[in-house]
Amino acid sequence: MRKKISLFLTVTLLFALAALASCSRGSGSADAKFEAYTNSLFCQEVSSNTISLHYTLENPTDYGIKEAPVSFGSCTTDTASISASAENALASLHAHNRAQLSDKNKLTYDVLDDYLGISLEEAGYALYDEPLAPLTGTQAQLPVLLSEYQFKNTEDIDTYLTLMTKLPEYFESIIAFEQAKSDKGLFMASYSADDIIDECNAFVSMGNDNYLYSSFTERLDAMKLDKAEYDDYVKRNNENVKDYIFPSYKKLAEALQALRTTGKNDNGLCYLPDGRDYYELVVKRETGSSRSVKELKELTQTQILEDLTAMQQILTSSSKETFSNAAPALSDTDPVSILSSLKSKLKGSFPDPPDVSTEIKYVQKSMEEYLSPAFFMVPAIDSTTDNVIYINQGHMPDDLSLFTTLAHEGYPGHLYQTVYFQNLKPDPIRNLLNFGGYTEGWATYTEMLSYYYAPIPKEQAALLQRNTSVILGLYALADIGIHYDGWKLMDTVSFFRQYGIEDANTIESIYDLIISDPANYLKYYIGYVEFMELKKEAIDKWGDAFTQENFHKKVLTAGPASFDILRTYIFQ
Repeated sequence: MRKKISLFLTVTLLFALAALASCSRGSGSADAKFEAYTNSLFCQEVSSNTISLHYTLENPTDYGIKEAPVSFGSCTTDTASISASAENALASLHAHNRAQLSDKNKLTYDVLDDYLGISLEEAGYALYDEPLAPLTGTQAQLPVLLSEYQFKNTEDIDTYLTLMTKLPEYFESIIAFEQAKSDKGLFMASYSADDIIDECNAFVSMGNDNYLYSSFTERLDAMKLDKAEYDDYVKRNNENVKDYIFPSYKKLAEALQALRTTGKNDNGLCYLPDGRDYYELVVKRETGSSRSVKELKELTQTQILEDLTAMQQILTSSSKETFSNAAPALSDTDPVSILSSLKSKLKGSFPDPPDVSTEIKYVQKSMEEYLSPAFFMVPAIDSTTDNVIYINQGHMPDDLSLFTTLAHEGYPGHLYQTVYFQNLKPDPIRNLLNFGGYTEGWATYTEMLSYYYAPIPKEQAALLQRNTSVILGLYALADIGIHYDGWKLMDTVSFFRQYGIEDANTIESIYDLIISDPANYLKYYIGYVEFMELKKEAIDKWGDAFTQENFHKKVLTAGPASFDILRTYIFQ
């Protein structure tokens, strides 16, 4: 997964946009006004919380940002204000004449218009949203974001230490948000709360072995500090972890414990008032696809059938010896070496990658159960040379899994897509808009390609890739079944057993994850399939002029957007 640097903030962007309704009026060309507008918007949004500012910009002063309050931001439950701000935001954007803009600015306009339009549709459902979720929620992401908060100077250290003291206030706003959800009968399923409570307690129980201690001293070691200064910083960090971080996690766990049985629904979103309508919006936002849920289900079923048919043909035409080892051992298991090998495979099929470095880090063993299998830390937009990929060894069952995971997170996946786009110097606001269907869809699409880069027989690569595609497709159908069609646990068990997946505990774990994070699997799978559909369309329209490299270049140059916008840009 691509570790998104923004924490849970309800429509901060909308408030910023509303405030800019008249900022771009005055002299100058349409492009100059529009760029002044988006730059002001970017500066206001990126300054809304310290984590976003620090991870997005290495040198904020270059963007005119000199002082920003130290804060994690906050959650809000005022749906009326959110709706009004969403309407004002669109009006602010529409004050600019799109027809007078350059092609680059037209694309930015369209992406913003699309993003804000979805935000407006969702504004009335603010309390349906969820900042907390097993593996992917704020409580899981925050410790990693703190541990990777880099120090260039002592000012950064001081800001970091001050930020730690703001966590109680931020978690209080999340607790208030969860209480408001509870009051409306919208609190999460009790078993989802149990998982999050377990995560919080496990994080606190690490005690002196917690990585917020060790990662801090490692970052200090890279600084030129005298001993007294060094010791004082270590002391302050230790105190802050004990006095602010741990108590905040304890209080969050206690609050969830008190609320855990107050939810009215332990099943999918469709069991909530207007839940099916809300799910349609979530799917649209998460996937970037304009297809209806029914159309997405049909698209998924078609792809699964295609994959199963291909698998049957491979098994029928190949010898048993070819598939004697379903998860082959690879000769090279060093992550750095694998990344280098994957990077070398880009030639001829992808545009040349920017020259950057990558550090591999590992999730602390005690937290392996509670974090994703791997994640890429998105670099600052003005400093893309140093990148970090985290590997969770607790979720890495074999050598090939490591290989394909590094393709997903590294080359040609998240790392490559991110640094390629950022090196094109897009409008800065583009880097703050989250289009998960594009980013996770691209990473999944390239992960599928990576099976054919692995040093294994072509037939085996095809079989394993198709199998992975089928499994993701089944997860996508289960997501739709649970949240749109109303499947309960036993319905989900029956569905997976049709495909030979029998283990009840495994299926229950899948069910719980889908309940706690609606459409999460869809952004991976539907994003991937939409890219495949785009490629088919490109082959059909371009004929003999089609090349993999040209197709990939157009996709990467357009950058994160919905698939309708992407399609228009690619084929204009």
